[in-house]
Amino acid sequence: MGIATIYKSVDGKNKIQEAYEDYLEAFSLRLERAYVKTRFGNTHLLITGPKNAKPLIILQGGNAINPMTLYWFKELFHHYRIYAPDTIGHPGYSDETRISAKDHSFANWISDIMDWFQLEKSAFIGPSYGAGIILRLATFQPERIACAVLINPSGIQLGSKKDMLRHVILPLVSYHRNRSEASLTTITNALSAGVMTDQDRQLIGNIFSHVKLEKNMPKLTTRKELRNYHSPTMVITGERDIFFPNRRVMKYAQQIIPNLISYHTFDMGHFPSTSNLEQIQTEIYTFLQEQY
Repeated sequence: MGIATIYKSVDGKNKIQEAYEDYLEAFSLRLERAYVKTRFGNTHLLITGPKNAKPLIILQGGNAINPMTLYWFKELFHHYRIYAPDTIGHPGYSDETRISAKDHSFANWISDIMDWFQLEKSAFIGPSYGAGIILRLATFQPERIACAVLINPSGIQLGSKKDMLRHVILPLVSYHRNRSEASLTTITNALSAGVMTDQDRQLIGNIFSHVKLEKNMPKLTTRKELRNYHSPTMVITGERDIFFPNRRVMKYAQQIIPNLISYHTFDMGHFPSTSNLEQIQTEIYTFLQEQY
């Protein structure tokens, strides 16, 4: 393959996109698909929900595929017009151009998508890396955000480097060396507090095997950067999230987010369980009904 690719081989790219289609089969309603031209390249989106409903942009987690995390919010699909882009430079169908999550690039990318659909502003949901993108938009173009839900968010504060080294990085090195199922299980258990589904576990293994991972996290946001951001915001964290644990995120979120309306923490890892997701969707729906 050419040098401008995030995949290690053509076969690997095909496997990831086959997994993408497999995940789509789990959705009970029809998802429209569209491509949008942005200044960074073409972006593929999944779209659903009533056409006359308020817009809700849902951003995916990093080094993942869009339908995997989009499915977490399926109970909202009948209430809002959902726009879910494949993050550019990440696995999926968008162009493979990697852009910085430390400057205004992702804010401009989101703005281009919104302009394409003639959305002046929208509500946002972002798990993990997606939350970091929302915080970049909040920094550079806060007027585009009607309200926001940040779940296990990047861009606020990181977890223990020692824990990440022990439970993720070193097992990942081992997995790359010998494709050890034990190493993959160590990683996925750390990511999900032991509740990751078989489908998600298989996908994570394929991404580790076939994708050149994005290793740069979104910039840690400062209070000064959000001085012009006043939209209602909800933050949801996991007590056992190895990347962005509640004990670190809560303190800083309260310091830097001007209009932090609601903060919830659950006994979960970076990947929520099915029961966690039921509770999370209820909390999000209540928040959106009150604030949007």
